[in-house]
Amino acid sequence: MSTTQTIEAAQSVVPTVAESQRDAGAQATLATGGYEFPGIPKIDDPYKKRQWQLEHMAGAFRVFAHKGFTEGTSGHISVHDPVDPATFWINPMGKHFGMLKSSDMVHIDEDGQVIGGNKTTGNAAGFMIHNAIHRARPDIRAACHTHSPAGKAWSTFGRPLDIISQDTCNLWGTQAIYKAFGGVVLGAEEGERIAQAMGDKARVIVLQNHGLLTAGGTVDEAAYCSPLPNVLETLYTEFQPDFEYEI
Repeated sequence: MSTTQTIEAAQSVVPTVAESQRDAGAQATLATGGYEFPGIPKIDDPYKKRQWQLEHMAGAFRVFAHKGFTEGTSGHISVHDPVDPATFWINPMGKHFGMLKSSDMVHIDEDGQVIGGNKTTGNAAGFMIHNAIHRARPDIRAACHTHSPAGKAWSTFGRPLDIISQDTCNLWGTQAIYKAFGGVVLGAEEGERIAQAMGDKARVIVLQNHGLLTAGGTVDEAAYCSPLPNVLETLYTEFQPDFEYEI
């Protein structure tokens, strides 16, 4: 068989994009029994979309509180505002994650000024980080940073989360490392360096010796990524697949 014939024969068995999509659809149907999972709703009214996002933001905080991610007044979530794209929402200082409601969130502009919502003090360090990220990455609509025990423990390695479970497969090719973290972010320069370290693809950045920051197109996506270090903690503690990184 000639080289040309060999190439043509190989190409004939490579599925087309359309065929791959059909196969993926068939596999999904088989896996779910035909059940169609509800997706993210399409909300045309920006004010209704804002309220939906704030409610989910409050829900994410409740989940974090339940998982034990609360550490004093530390930690923050930001959500891009669909009504005024140059602004975002962040949690107030001094209120426990488990007690936050949608009406508690603070609406701030790119200068850090409170312009709506709960007219109280927002998280200054959170503003420096989130403002830089939202400006550098328009695709990021929400970002979460907590001090979870597993996240802090993993951050000491200064390396990406290991892709060793189905859950962590969601992070394949979307992680970044920031090794120069200097403590509480009180200057715009550090926030900008963190945003720069994220590049144009990362959804998770490991702040070495501090914790993790996760991001996504919705607050639900960003919040889903936050507990993934806990999955690894369980694997390494219970099964110890790699003694070097045993927790």
